[in-house]
Amino acid sequence: MEAAVFILSLVDCCALIFLSVYFIITLSDLECDYINARACCSKLNKWVIPEMVGQCLSTMLMLVSMHWFILLLNLPVAAWNIYRYVKVPMGNMGAFDPTEIHNRGQLKSHMKEAMIKLGYHLLCFFIYLYSMILALIND
Repeated sequence: MEAAVFILSLVDCCALIFLSVYFIITLSDLECDYINARACCSKLNKWVIPEMVGQCLSTMLMLVSMHWFILLLNLPVAAWNIYRYVKVPMGNMGAFDPTEIHNRGQLKSHMKEAMIKLGYHLLCFFIYLYSMILALIND
């Protein structure tokens, strides 16, 4: 049971790493003017909810399997994703809005957030990998 939880978390973490890299590439394309703001934001907004669901799935798996340290590691990122989705102003296209992405350094802050999430997901990947190997050896 414990190994299955970590295998599922590992697969989920791989998907979240892919999404973080996709966000970084798309935002850097916008920064270099390879795509326009509307195309960039529509591409990124499609993946905001799946990212939130993936992070919450990993958090719920750790809650159900009673791995408290990893739950506490996952909880702030899951809460941040939910907060960011809930606090989208009325009239905006989504978490990424083409009319505001170039204002007040939002592009830089989105890029920084994507880089931090990539580092976080890489850290979680190795924690899940270690925990999965440990669970498989103990079974």
